[in-house]
Amino acid sequence: MDTRRVTRVELTEAAADLLRKLTSRHGPVMFHQSGGCCDGSAPMCYPRGEFRVGGSDVLLGHVAGDTPFWMSADQYRYWEHTHLTVDVVPGRGSGFSLEAPEGVRFLLRSRVLTDEEWQRVAAEPPLPTGAEG
Repeated sequence: MDTRRVTRVELTEAAADLLRKLTSRHGPVMFHQSGGCCDGSAPMCYPRGEFRVGGSDVLLGHVAGDTPFWMSADQYRYWEHTHLTVDVVPGRGSGFSLEAPEGVRFLLRSRVLTDEEWQRVAAEPPLPTGAEG
């Protein structure tokens, strides 16, 4: 039996390349997905430690090794049955996300978890929250 958690979030190769570029320039970073409108609904990338995670925010996992991906609890309730893939598309978002000056923006693509994945998720302990860290 596989004892690892179900992977909830990953990067496309283009997003991984951009993340390497951003971390080489800014040091360790993190992602946060809020439930806001407009760019607030896009994953935002911040220097780690410069964005304060809320106590109810959920840690979906780590991408590219050690980059945490957080999501607001309200947003997680909508997305809990999905696997998320962070991608990069042309265009500039209007937020404080680190990729904004690059002329691209991060974007989430999603798919519903398979029945097998959902059964495994249901058997796992709850995901960590900001209250635990």
